[in-house]
Amino acid sequence: MRILIYLFFFFICIHQLFSQKHSEFSEQILFKNGQEGYACYRIPAIIHFQSKKLLAFAEGRVDGCNDFGNVDIVMKSSDDSGFNWSKQQILINNRSSQVGNPAPVVDLHDPLFPSGRIFLFFNTGTQSEQDIRNGNGERGVWFITSEDFGMNWSPPTEITQQVHFNKHTPNYEKDWRTHANTPGHAIQFNEGVFKGRIYVPANHSTGNPQPGFNEYNAYGYFSDDHGKSWQVSEDVPIASSNEAIGTVLPNGELMLNIRQQNGTTKRRLIARSNDGGQSWGSVYFDPELITPVCQSSLFLFQNAAHTLLLYSGPNSTEERIRMTLKASENNGATWPIKKEIYAGISAYSDLTQINDSQIGLLFEKENKTINFALFSIDWLLN
Repeated sequence: MRILIYLFFFFICIHQLFSQKHSEFSEQILFKNGQEGYACYRIPAIIHFQSKKLLAFAEGRVDGCNDFGNVDIVMKSSDDSGFNWSKQQILINNRSSQVGNPAPVVDLHDPLFPSGRIFLFFNTGTQSEQDIRNGNGERGVWFITSEDFGMNWSPPTEITQQVHFNKHTPNYEKDWRTHANTPGHAIQFNEGVFKGRIYVPANHSTGNPQPGFNEYNAYGYFSDDHGKSWQVSEDVPIASSNEAIGTVLPNGELMLNIRQQNGTTKRRLIARSNDGGQSWGSVYFDPELITPVCQSSLFLFQNAAHTLLLYSGPNSTEERIRMTLKASENNGATWPIKKEIYAGISAYSDLTQINDSQIGLLFEKENKTINFALFSIDWLLN
């Protein structure tokens, strides 16, 4: 009898230890190449809202992993903070043409939608990136919205002529050719003079191709009337800047974290704005955020005890490997907190805060899957 009691308590201890580890860090595959009708999945984006609700987006590429081709936008949802996920839903299918660069954000400040309305921004393309750099083909900018937490979505609204200056823009003066949203989530200002502003970091190319993609510039487009009209920022004044993602810091400053396409610095480019992302007062390369030529994610985590600026990306200057989470307690001045999520091949990612104690990371792994990692703030800090 005593042996049975000992065994009982032994298994209780093992269960508690496993449960604690599971609550501190867990990981699962959300999108896997070759499944659910797509040869390849890329470009993850994720948002959290309404207590335990998560929406995860990706590009579903029908014929292979090339950027251009028959590409759709797909989504999965979770109602329990990321432990279980729905079946895959195709949100946008442009027949055999390309859609991509999903950039979601929840508008929480529109009085017409007191429960919140989701915006999903995306791009369309009629030719490959190189062809469009050469002046052939078009890139479009669109969004859809959901008023019921992602269950149903509106028809697409095109905003190309407001946010991307091309030959179809009336009285255009800028020869902007390529265009891409962030990739990753878009943002909204929740406080201060710009409260309610929806902001989408983006990039474009101007004029004929230059060596090292030096005709590229990051910028942002934004709306102060919940998507009725749109404006654009100044360009970030660094050649070859593209694939920007942003967050609003506690002091109201907008920070963009940007890839440099030509790969000369192998550091992330930072642009900071005190006027809601309309112009850039401080632009510099962060020496602690090493990177190959790849996208990364940025997110501000806040609870009663912590305000942490979070960064995710490959922690290497040469390869897309070592997916690493870094945290700053001083708005990006230094990054003393580092946790490696995965040592192997890993590329694009997106971060979100799930609750006061948990963080979610959606990331590309081994060029085969897009995985969702769920971990606690205690796991990160210890």
